Amino acid sequence: MQAHHRKSVCLLLTATDLPVWSGVETVGTLYQKDQEQFHLLMTEPTVLPDRDRVAIGQDVTTAPPVTTPRLLWLEFSPYRVTLTMQGQGQFSYRHCWHRGVYGPSQYWLQNEIDQPPMQFHLQNFTRDLTLAGKPLPNFLRVEYELWTAKMPLGHYVLNLEIRH
Repeated sequence: MQAHHRKSVCLLLTATDLPVWSGVETVGTLYQKDQEQFHLLMTEPTVLPDRDRVAIGQDVTTAPPVTTPRLLWLEFSPYRVTLTMQGQGQFSYRHCWHRGVYGPSQYWLQNEIDQPPMQFHLQNFTRDLTLAGKPLPNFLRVEYELWTAKMPLGHYVLNLEIRH
Protein backbone atom coordinates (compact mmCIF):
# COMPACT_ATOMS: atom_id res chain seq x y z
CA MET A 1 0.00 0.00 0.00
CA GLN A 2 1.31 3.45 -0.92
CA ALA A 3 1.85 6.05 1.77
CA HIS A 4 0.92 9.60 0.83
CA HIS A 5 1.47 12.95 2.52
CA ARG A 6 0.22 16.48 1.79
CA LYS A 7 3.22 18.84 1.79
CA SER A 8 4.01 22.46 1.02
CA VAL A 9 6.43 22.56 -1.92
CA CYS A 10 8.50 25.10 -3.80
CA LEU A 11 9.66 24.26 -7.34
CA LEU A 12 12.17 26.60 -9.01
CA LEU A 13 13.69 26.44 -12.49
CA THR A 14 16.63 28.73 -13.20
CA ALA A 15 18.90 29.08 -16.22
CA THR A 16 22.51 29.71 -15.29
CA ASP A 17 23.39 31.38 -18.62
CA LEU A 18 20.08 32.91 -19.77
CA PRO A 19 17.56 35.30 -18.19
CA VAL A 20 15.10 32.48 -17.44
CA TRP A 21 13.52 31.92 -14.04
CA SER A 22 10.24 30.34 -13.00
CA GLY A 23 8.87 29.31 -9.64
CA VAL A 24 5.81 27.64 -8.16
CA GLU A 25 4.80 27.47 -4.50
CA THR A 26 1.88 25.17 -3.83
CA VAL A 27 0.72 22.14 -1.89
CA GLY A 28 1.48 18.74 -3.32
CA THR A 29 0.77 15.13 -2.51
CA LEU A 30 3.88 13.03 -1.97
CA TYR A 31 3.46 9.32 -2.64
CA GLN A 32 6.09 6.90 -1.39
CA LYS A 33 6.37 3.99 -3.84
CA ASP A 34 9.19 2.23 -1.95
CA GLN A 35 12.21 3.27 0.14
CA GLU A 36 13.83 5.32 -2.65
CA GLN A 37 11.04 6.02 -5.16
CA PHE A 38 8.54 8.84 -4.84
CA HIS A 39 5.86 10.59 -6.84
CA LEU A 40 4.84 14.20 -6.19
CA LEU A 41 1.59 15.49 -7.68
CA MET A 42 0.98 19.26 -7.73
CA THR A 43 -1.55 21.61 -9.26
CA GLU A 44 0.02 24.88 -10.28
CA PRO A 45 -1.77 27.86 -8.73
CA THR A 46 -3.74 30.20 -11.00
CA VAL A 47 -1.45 32.06 -13.40
CA LEU A 48 -1.74 35.83 -13.12
CA PRO A 49 -1.59 37.92 -16.29
CA ASP A 50 1.80 38.89 -17.62
CA ARG A 51 2.38 42.64 -17.34
CA ASP A 52 3.41 42.76 -21.02
CA ARG A 53 0.17 41.09 -22.17
CA VAL A 54 -2.28 43.34 -20.32
CA ALA A 55 -4.12 45.83 -22.53
CA ILE A 56 -2.71 49.35 -22.60
CA GLY A 57 -4.26 51.38 -19.80
CA GLN A 58 -5.51 48.31 -17.91
CA ASP A 59 -4.25 47.85 -14.36
CA VAL A 60 -2.55 44.48 -13.84
CA THR A 61 -4.32 44.05 -10.51
CA THR A 62 -7.76 44.37 -12.17
CA ALA A 63 -6.99 42.13 -15.15
CA PRO A 64 -8.78 38.78 -14.91
CA PRO A 65 -6.57 35.87 -13.89
CA VAL A 66 -5.69 33.36 -16.57
CA THR A 67 -7.42 30.16 -15.51
CA THR A 68 -4.98 27.54 -16.67
CA PRO A 69 -4.56 25.06 -13.87
CA ARG A 70 -1.70 22.81 -14.81
CA LEU A 71 -0.88 19.45 -13.33
CA LEU A 72 2.79 18.88 -12.44
CA TRP A 73 3.85 15.31 -11.75
CA LEU A 74 7.34 14.38 -10.57
CA GLU A 75 8.54 10.79 -10.36
CA PHE A 76 11.91 10.66 -8.64
CA SER A 77 14.55 8.55 -6.95
CA PRO A 78 18.26 9.16 -6.26
CA TYR A 79 18.97 7.87 -9.80
CA ARG A 80 16.21 9.19 -12.06
CA VAL A 81 13.72 12.07 -12.31
CA THR A 82 10.76 12.48 -14.66
CA LEU A 83 8.77 15.74 -14.72
CA THR A 84 5.49 15.89 -16.61
CA MET A 85 3.31 18.98 -17.03
CA GLN A 86 -0.19 18.67 -18.42
CA GLY A 87 -2.06 21.85 -19.20
CA GLN A 88 -5.51 22.56 -20.56
CA GLY A 89 -4.62 20.87 -23.84
CA GLN A 90 -2.58 23.91 -24.95
CA PHE A 91 0.94 22.99 -23.87
CA SER A 92 2.45 19.96 -22.17
CA TYR A 93 5.94 18.59 -21.66
CA ARG A 94 7.93 15.71 -20.20
CA HIS A 95 11.58 15.69 -19.15
CA CYS A 96 13.48 12.55 -18.16
CA TRP A 97 16.79 13.01 -16.33
CA HIS A 98 19.43 10.41 -15.37
CA ARG A 99 22.79 11.56 -13.96
CA GLY A 100 25.51 11.57 -16.66
CA VAL A 101 23.11 10.51 -19.43
CA TYR A 102 21.37 12.20 -22.37
CA GLY A 103 17.61 11.98 -21.93
CA PRO A 104 14.50 13.09 -23.81
CA SER A 105 12.66 16.38 -23.36
CA GLN A 106 9.35 16.29 -25.24
CA TYR A 107 6.89 19.11 -25.83
CA TRP A 108 3.31 19.08 -27.18
CA LEU A 109 1.58 22.21 -28.51
CA GLN A 110 -2.16 22.30 -29.25
CA ASN A 111 -3.42 25.25 -31.30
CA GLU A 112 -6.77 24.01 -32.59
CA ILE A 113 -9.06 21.49 -30.90
CA ASP A 114 -9.67 19.57 -34.13
CA GLN A 115 -5.96 19.31 -35.01
CA PRO A 116 -3.48 16.79 -33.61
CA PRO A 117 -0.93 18.34 -31.26
CA MET A 118 2.41 19.41 -32.69
CA GLN A 119 5.37 17.72 -31.05
CA PHE A 120 9.00 18.56 -30.84
CA HIS A 121 11.81 16.72 -29.14
CA LEU A 122 14.94 18.04 -27.50
CA GLN A 123 17.53 16.23 -25.48
CA ASN A 124 19.02 17.02 -22.12
CA PHE A 125 22.27 16.02 -20.47
CA THR A 126 22.07 15.62 -16.71
CA ARG A 127 25.20 16.98 -15.02
CA ASP A 128 24.07 16.26 -11.46
CA LEU A 129 21.09 14.85 -9.59
CA THR A 130 20.85 15.24 -5.81
CA LEU A 131 18.10 13.91 -3.53
CA ALA A 132 18.25 14.63 0.21
CA GLY A 133 16.16 13.70 3.23
CA LYS A 134 15.27 10.52 5.08
CA PRO A 135 12.87 8.81 5.41
CA LEU A 136 10.97 11.31 3.23
CA PRO A 137 12.82 13.59 0.80
CA ASN A 138 12.98 17.31 1.51
CA PHE A 139 15.19 18.49 -1.37
CA LEU A 140 15.76 17.57 -5.01
CA ARG A 141 18.20 19.30 -7.37
CA VAL A 142 18.74 18.52 -11.06
CA GLU A 143 21.45 20.34 -13.04
CA TYR A 144 21.18 19.81 -16.79
CA GLU A 145 21.95 21.12 -20.26
CA LEU A 146 19.24 21.36 -22.92
CA TRP A 147 20.15 20.58 -26.54
CA THR A 148 18.57 20.57 -29.98
CA ALA A 149 20.64 18.34 -32.26
CA LYS A 150 24.15 19.73 -31.73
CA MET A 151 23.16 23.21 -30.55
CA PRO A 152 23.12 23.97 -26.80
CA LEU A 153 20.01 25.79 -25.50
CA GLY A 154 21.33 26.61 -22.05
CA HIS A 155 22.22 25.21 -18.65
CA TYR A 156 19.42 24.83 -16.11
CA VAL A 157 18.92 24.01 -12.45
CA LEU A 158 15.66 22.55 -11.13
CA ASN A 159 15.26 22.83 -7.35
CA LEU A 160 12.43 21.23 -5.40
CA GLU A 161 12.00 21.95 -1.70
CA ILE A 162 9.49 19.80 0.19
CA ARG A 163 8.58 21.32 3.54
CA HIS A 164 7.68 18.93 6.35
